[in-house]
Amino acid sequence: MTEFRRTKIVATLGPASESPEVLDQLVKAGVNVVRLNFSHGTADDHRNRAEMVRTAAKNNGVCVGILADMQGPKIRIGKYKNGKTTLTVGQKYIIDGALDLNEGDDERVGITYKELVGDVEPGARLLLNDGLIVMDVDEVVGQEIRCTVVVGGVLSNNKGINRAGGGLSAAALTDKDKEDIKTACAIGVDYIAISFPRDGADMAYARSLVRAEGCNAGLVAKVERAEAVENLESILEESDAVMVARGDLGVEIGDASVPPVQKRIMREAPKHNTPVIVATQMMESMCENPIPTRAEVNDVANAVLDGTDAIMLSGETAAGKYPVEAVKAMHRTCIETEKQKVLPSSSTRDPRFPPHSVDECIARQAMETSHMLPITAIASFTQSGNTVLYMSRHLTRVPIYALTPLGSTAGRVTLFRNVIPKPVSSDYGEKDAPQATRDIMAMMLHDELVENDDLVIVTLGTPMGKAGGTNTMKIVRVGEVFNN
Repeated sequence: MTEFRRTKIVATLGPASESPEVLDQLVKAGVNVVRLNFSHGTADDHRNRAEMVRTAAKNNGVCVGILADMQGPKIRIGKYKNGKTTLTVGQKYIIDGALDLNEGDDERVGITYKELVGDVEPGARLLLNDGLIVMDVDEVVGQEIRCTVVVGGVLSNNKGINRAGGGLSAAALTDKDKEDIKTACAIGVDYIAISFPRDGADMAYARSLVRAEGCNAGLVAKVERAEAVENLESILEESDAVMVARGDLGVEIGDASVPPVQKRIMREAPKHNTPVIVATQMMESMCENPIPTRAEVNDVANAVLDGTDAIMLSGETAAGKYPVEAVKAMHRTCIETEKQKVLPSSSTRDPRFPPHSVDECIARQAMETSHMLPITAIASFTQSGNTVLYMSRHLTRVPIYALTPLGSTAGRVTLFRNVIPKPVSSDYGEKDAPQATRDIMAMMLHDELVENDDLVIVTLGTPMGKAGGTNTMKIVRVGEVFNN
């Protein structure tokens, strides 16, 4: 029997990993979802990368999902005439909305977001370059934000700006994002990540743009604004998944506040059947080193113990020196952590929340049964992926195989914890349930996923082939099913 990893790995493509050879190694190492970062590259770049991902997945006989990550309203300073400036504590410095973006100097610098002058007031704190540079606003005069440097250092071209505590009015979707959404839909990605949403309304608007393109990609809300933490409930209601984007989030709410917010998201997301991705600096040191630090291993392990669906690598695989080693390090950390008995064995979805539908009720009963009997696997026929989504909200040691004839569904479930997509023939909906069950058991035996005499839970809908129609759960013994 093949050992499998329940927690999914998302890897970002970039200069270090976009060659077919490295991408093939990443897939072999265990990448489940590939992230295309739309902050960099052209539409053709992303289209070519997506095709390479699909080719690598096909060559390795696996399904790999594709996540398109929108840039969002990243607020940045302009460029310096000399490339950078050095700021000292107590120095006066001006963020100038009227200055040409290429004319920064030792006294002032331009900004891409001209509306910043209306979003700050005396006493506001600005955090630049991921919080490495800190300035307090003294006064706002016309287009000039006059500041005092609190934490100094070298400030170079195009660094980002956040306001401590949030409060920036920038919309979640820029004109660039709207064009990039069209590109992502044309490529046929499985997920689109929305950067800096403030609330559920931002996610609903993004969904309207995606659906207008005739695209059914799932939407991932990146929680990285202070406002998003305050409006977490509405964001979870309007999203298909949520990402704990700890970089900008840590800058806005303070680094010490990130761990409890991450824990809170882990608690709240299951109530909405929403998968969670934990991201940012999970194995940052592997950009330069072939092995992670013990603290990074602990960070990954704790996310697994909390029940995250996926963990994400950013610079480690996009631009680091050891992209394949980073994936392997994540893989072995997950495998060892998932072996521990401290993993919860009961539902992570609060039992006080009743099932929303018949298929969710069937999913819950399947998971309860998997705890009571020595079940080897769960085989779930699914059109939409909803039944296996509901199952994946419950922590279990039993692998869940999503049996689907739809490539879009196979791509979607690559993000779900404990779920393995298994494409099946498109004609299974024309077969009766007993014959379909026999066919699947034969396939699982052939692939060495089960053995004779193993107990397997099968869920399906009758009549078969109807989305949202799961209404049956049965327990079969692998060898005996062929005698019926």
